[in-house]
Amino acid sequence: MFVRDVMTMNVVTIPGHTSIADAKRIMEAHKIRRLPIVDRGKLVGMVTERRLEAYTPSKATSLSVWEIGYLLGNTPVKDIMEKNVVTVNPDMTVEEALALAQEKKVGALPVLEGGRVVGIITTNDFFYKIANPTLGIGMPGTRVQVTTKTDKNILQDICAVTSRKDMNILTLHMISSTEIGGKDIVVHVDTEDVGKMVEELKDKGYEVLVRKR
Repeated sequence: MFVRDVMTMNVVTIPGHTSIADAKRIMEAHKIRRLPIVDRGKLVGMVTERRLEAYTPSKATSLSVWEIGYLLGNTPVKDIMEKNVVTVNPDMTVEEALALAQEKKVGALPVLEGGRVVGIITTNDFFYKIANPTLGIGMPGTRVQVTTKTDKNILQDICAVTSRKDMNILTLHMISSTEIGGKDIVVHVDTEDVGKMVEELKDKGYEVLVRKR
C-alpha cells in the first residue's frame, strides 16, 4: 500500500499572509486541525490548531477584546508557521511514511508531487485507513488468538482448520509473544460460531483465546 492510496486529496491550504484569526475560522469551517501554507504554488510552512492556540492570548491577559481581535487579525501565519515541514511523496509506502512520522514526531505529512501539494496523510488516516482494516475493527465475525511456544507451523494449522470449517479469514496478523520463540497469531473469521475451531486448535496443542472485537 502506498501513500497515494490513503492520503486525503483536495487539501485545504492558505497563503502566508492569512491572519491567525482567518486561519482559525478556516479550520473550524472545514473541521480540520492543520493547514499547509502555500505561496506561489510552493509549500512554505504549516500551522496547526495547537500552534495557533499557542499564539492566542489567554483569558488571563490584560489585553482588551479589541486589542486581542486586532492582534489576531493582523498577525499573518507566516510569522508563526513551522517552516521545516516533513513531507512525503505519493509513491512512498505507508510503512515508510509512518516510520518517518514517528521518527520526526509529527501528526501529519503533506504529500508533494513535482513540488506541488497533492494530498496530506495524518494520524487519522493511518488509524482509519490502515490499522482498522488490518485489525478488522468494525467488521463482523470473531477474532481468535492462537499461541504456540514451539516451532510448529501455526499458520498452516490455522488455515487448515478454518478451511475444514468453511470459515473465511477476514484478517490475520502476528503480535508480539511474551514467550521467547513463541508466536501469537490473531485470526479474524467471518462467523461468531468458533467453538469447534477453538476446540480443534487446542487439541493440536495450541493456547487459544477468543478476543473481543
